[in-house]
Amino acid sequence: MLSTSYWVPTATMAFQTFPDHCFFRYDHHHRNDHKALRRWRIRTTAAAYPLFSNQIQLTKDSSSRHKLYQEAIKTSRDKFTREISFQSKDKDISLAKALIYVAAEDEVFMSFNREMDACSILNERRNVSSPSEAIDWDSLEQMPLGGKTIPEWLSELDAIAKEVEAELVSRDIGCHLVEVLEAVNLVLFESRGLTRSPVLVDSKHSYLHSVLSSRCGSAILLSIIYIEVCRRLGLTIVGSRVGEDFLIWPQTGYPEELFKVTSGHSLFAIVNGRCVEDPRSKASDLTGTSLLGLEIATNRDIIGIALANLIRLHWKRASRSNHGLMLTSPLRHVNDAGEKPNVMDKSNVPLLRPQDLRLAIMASERLLILQPHNWVLRRDHGMMLYYNREYGKAVQELSICMAFAPEEEAEILEPFVEKLHLMRLESTWKSLGHTGRLTVP
Repeated sequence: MLSTSYWVPTATMAFQTFPDHCFFRYDHHHRNDHKALRRWRIRTTAAAYPLFSNQIQLTKDSSSRHKLYQEAIKTSRDKFTREISFQSKDKDISLAKALIYVAAEDEVFMSFNREMDACSILNERRNVSSPSEAIDWDSLEQMPLGGKTIPEWLSELDAIAKEVEAELVSRDIGCHLVEVLEAVNLVLFESRGLTRSPVLVDSKHSYLHSVLSSRCGSAILLSIIYIEVCRRLGLTIVGSRVGEDFLIWPQTGYPEELFKVTSGHSLFAIVNGRCVEDPRSKASDLTGTSLLGLEIATNRDIIGIALANLIRLHWKRASRSNHGLMLTSPLRHVNDAGEKPNVMDKSNVPLLRPQDLRLAIMASERLLILQPHNWVLRRDHGMMLYYNREYGKAVQELSICMAFAPEEEAEILEPFVEKLHLMRLESTWKSLGHTGRLTVP
């Protein structure tokens, strides 16, 4: 991206001069005189203070950039929604496209926040220049995402598949399943150097383009890259969650062949790595027979796992200063028998990191598109809105949740929703100039 800087030239102030016989009348105010005077003030102020002239242009630029960011966010969400639409067959869903649109939306949101921060600095400290990157894209497909565009990141997966094909040709071997998978492993984990992140604390390990760039990612992202590369080679890879692991293997009618040990490792171990051979992992107990009993994850399921990981990651980052805070913590306090009845103060809502909280909410919104009837997900979504002080939306989501939740869970939610609704009414009450506290009868 091109980069420009706003700066103030070290020039003397230019004063406006007037003829000797110029009279100013303060007792006559004609409409046109006001307009002329206003235009003169803008011209002279811009000449005397170049930064003010820059500020006028910055305001115009900010408005157009804001609109461009908003359009990019909307387009990213629309493309994601169309990709995972239930009108499409699951096998036709591209994991790579869906997750690259997720990354694009989040990146646009964070870029917009950085832009607003820069503008705030410029507004607060007018005598300090503030660098601002020029936007040289006008559509989502052209937007730089970690140094490449969306089509270029998708092409990166094509390039990896071609490297695997070249490796097979160099070995002068056929397309036996074992050789193909060994070649995929060689390219991904040796030539490309992809590694699994042991602890998810950095968000870049949970976005497809960042994993391809940094070569370090979460287990689910590495599995998705593996699936996408093999799909380009004409090899179908399926997967299932087993305990804390997401395991993948080539689709076959003879699963017992996956567990035959050749050269010290089984085919199942070649694909999934060390977790299969770790006795502490549930994966180590799998056999060809038990593999048949696993529920194969659909493409929508896999995208859902990636989104759920994003929710957990961003919530953890958002609540970093509130150690041990859980999404459902306020529900326990409201239903505590020792709690003072009918009291829930906004001041008791913990302060969280707003950008990370919003990113968690965005991931939750996408997951709700995939799982609209998941009452636990909707409850958690409503609680995040509560923490974000969007009380009206929180009441709406939690009320919908109560319609799907088991009766005992709905009974826990009901008093919280009532008091949350009271908080919303109290805000309106106070905004109208009233004093005192509203209470639930």
